[in-house]
Amino acid sequence: MQMPAILKQLLMLLADGKFHSGSALSVAVGISRSAIWKQLQALTDLGVELIAVSGKGYRLGHGLVLLNQAEIEQNLHPPAQALLHKLEIHDVLHSTNTYLLEQARQGGVSGQVCLAEYQSAGKGRRGRSWVSPFAQNIYISLLWRYQDGPAAIAGLSLAAGVAVVRALRALGIHEIGLKWPNDIYWRYRKLAGILVEVSGESGGPCYAVLGLGLNFYLSPQQAEIIDQPWTDICRIMGDADSYQLRNKLVGLLLNELLPMLANFSSSSFSHYVQEWRTYDCMLARDVKIVIGEQSYLGKVAGINDDGLLLLEMPDGSVRSFASGEVSVKAL
Repeated sequence: MQMPAILKQLLMLLADGKFHSGSALSVAVGISRSAIWKQLQALTDLGVELIAVSGKGYRLGHGLVLLNQAEIEQNLHPPAQALLHKLEIHDVLHSTNTYLLEQARQGGVSGQVCLAEYQSAGKGRRGRSWVSPFAQNIYISLLWRYQDGPAAIAGLSLAAGVAVVRALRALGIHEIGLKWPNDIYWRYRKLAGILVEVSGESGGPCYAVLGLGLNFYLSPQQAEIIDQPWTDICRIMGDADSYQLRNKLVGLLLNELLPMLANFSSSSFSHYVQEWRTYDCMLARDVKIVIGEQSYLGKVAGINDDGLLLLEMPDGSVRSFASGEVSVKAL
């Protein structure tokens, strides 16, 4: 779904980061000043950070770069270009994952990629919502079909974590860690989350939709509802112009995620397990594992070759946990 043209026009006028008076915006867009105020309020409702100063007008609280298909594709390597079937960029969606799941049910093919500037119902694992301000982060989902059942692609979300780390390192960001099963951290602060949703017959063909929500820039106000330590690309890189790398990072992510999805049925998680272990930021840390009404305390002992979490219990025994509805909290 695309944003109303008048809102997009206002965004483009404000994208220079300078103050614009209500009168000037009114003339440029061709509507009354009171209508301008209502349109600016609509932008605020989408999570656009606006600053209003009496006598000066309005400006964006942070730089703005919209997703651009041509710029994304300029950063694609030939293997990713060959695997990319279709790239869609939406202004507003309920959820990129939900959208591609529906496309898959209607016959969508491997290599379909969906991006959104804003998600009205972005989601994470275990039904959690994902903070999704307009044009400030990266919300991307990819569809891939497999000939075997869901059991054959176990560990896919962990492999995706490795692919995301590779892309971030290609952007020049290091000190990235992975928190089992599908969170990406920087210095123990959450940077991104992965959600893989699989559908199909237990022994037959299936399809997977891999979704990634990555914080590129979050204002303090937008981050207030996040209940854990967090960070974003702009804070990590410490550059006021880092937001200009948004399209480049999408290209780098596709360079890693598309080949991973395409090759996973033949290479499986075994191809990624050792690298995943090098990024494990919870290793040897005390944690609390929650499964429904039950909880377990112990020390993380890494993952086994199948990607299950290993927990050293207080009595010295080691238990393994599959991802499913498991929640892992550092103590």
